[in-house]
Amino acid sequence: MTARSVALVALERIENGAYSNLVLPPLLRASGLDGRERAFATDLVYGTVRRRRALDFLISPCSSQPLARLEPVVRAALRMGTYQLVEGVPAHAAVGETVTATATRAPAARGYVNGVLRAVSRAGPPWSWPDGDSVEALGVRYSQPDWLVAMLLAQFGPETARAVMASADSAPAVSLRVNPRRATAESVERELVAAGVRVERGRLLPDALVATGLGDVGALAVVQDGRATPQDQASQAVARLVASHLGDTGSPRVLDVAAAPGGKATGIAELAPDGALVVAGDVNPSRAGRIGIASARLGLHGVVAIVADGLAPPVRPASFDGVLVDAPCTGLGVLRRRPDARWRIEPEAVETLASLQRRLLAAAGGAVRVGGILVYAVCTFSDAETLGVDAWAAAELAGFHAIDPPTPPWRAHGRGALLLPSDADTDGMYVLVLKRG
Repeated sequence: MTARSVALVALERIENGAYSNLVLPPLLRASGLDGRERAFATDLVYGTVRRRRALDFLISPCSSQPLARLEPVVRAALRMGTYQLVEGVPAHAAVGETVTATATRAPAARGYVNGVLRAVSRAGPPWSWPDGDSVEALGVRYSQPDWLVAMLLAQFGPETARAVMASADSAPAVSLRVNPRRATAESVERELVAAGVRVERGRLLPDALVATGLGDVGALAVVQDGRATPQDQASQAVARLVASHLGDTGSPRVLDVAAAPGGKATGIAELAPDGALVVAGDVNPSRAGRIGIASARLGLHGVVAIVADGLAPPVRPASFDGVLVDAPCTGLGVLRRRPDARWRIEPEAVETLASLQRRLLAAAGGAVRVGGILVYAVCTFSDAETLGVDAWAAAELAGFHAIDPPTPPWRAHGRGALLLPSDADTDGMYVLVLKRG
C-alpha cells in the first residue's frame, strides 16, 4: 500500500461517519509503511479533513456534479488531491498518484477524478480565496463553520479570531511531559536528540519537550518505560496548577471527577508529595481502565481509578484537598488536534454542555474540604462554557471564592484565565480556581 492509498481508505471511512483519530492508527499499523510514509499519510488525512471547506471551495467550480451527490470515495479523493495541490505538492504527483489510489477503490471514477483535479491544478497557485472579513469569507479561508467564525469575531474581534482560526488549521507538534519521578527533561531531551528527533522547550512550560519527527510516539522508549507522556502543554499546566496548591508535606487527597484517559490525574500524581492519593473517576468502565494502565506505566502507586459518575461522586463530603473538574466540553480549543470535530459540533451543543458543566461543578464542590481548592478546566473558549460557568459559580457555589488565576500568556477571563491556541502554540484552555472557606 502507498501513503495515498492508506489515506484514501481512511478519508472514505471518515466521509461515512468514522472518527479520524480512531480510524487512522489501525490502518497505519497494518500498512507496512515506514515512518516517513506514515507521517505523510497522517498529514494527508488530518490536513484534508481540517481544510475541507476551503478545499470544497476550490473543487466545486471544477466539478460537474455537486460534491454532496458524489460517492464518498470520490469526494474524498478530490479533497485529498486538492489538499496536496494547495500544500505545494507538484501537480503531476498530487493528481497522478491520487488518481492511481482512486483506481483501486473506485475504478469507474478514475477519469472523473483526473479531470476535476487537473482543472483545480490549472486554477492556482495563487488560489482565488474570497476577499474581505465577512463570516463567509473567513469561514472559507480558514475552513471553519460559519457559526464558529461568528462566535470568535463576537468574542475576540477580527485580529484574534484570525489568529485562533489559523492555529486550528496547523498540524500540532507533540508535547511530552517528563515524569520527574523517573527522569529529567534534560536526560529525555538528550536521548531524543540522539535518536534524530527535533526537540524544543515549550513556550508555556520550559520543561515540556516539544518534538517533531517522532513517528509513532507510543513506540518511543521514554514513553513505553514511563519516563514521559504525550500531553499538550495546556493540559500539563492544569495538572501543575492543581498540584501547586497541595503543598509539599502531608498526604493530600485529590479527586479528578472526569479523569479518563488519565493525563491530568497522572500529571498531578507525578508532582504531588509522597503519600498523596489521587482518586481518578470516569463513568465509562473501559475508559476508567485506561487510567490504571497509564498509572502502572508511570509507576504511580498513589492513583486509584474508579468507575463513577461525576454527577454523583461516591466520596465522603468535604474529604479532598483538591478537586479537578476537567469537564466534557465542545473542544473548540483542540480543533487542530481533532480535525473532524469542527464539522461535528453543532452550535446548540455549547449550551447543552455548559449545563452539564455547571452540574458537575456543583456535585464536585461538595467533596472539597474547607481550605481546599476546586479547579474547573475546559479545552474550549466559548463564553457560555467559560464566563457563563464562572458567573454561575459566583452566584450558586456558596462558600467558594476565586483565587489568583495563571499569569500571561494566560489571559484574564472573568475570575479565571483563558489560553488561546495562538497565545503559546498550545491547545486552548480555560481554568477557574476556587477555594472553599
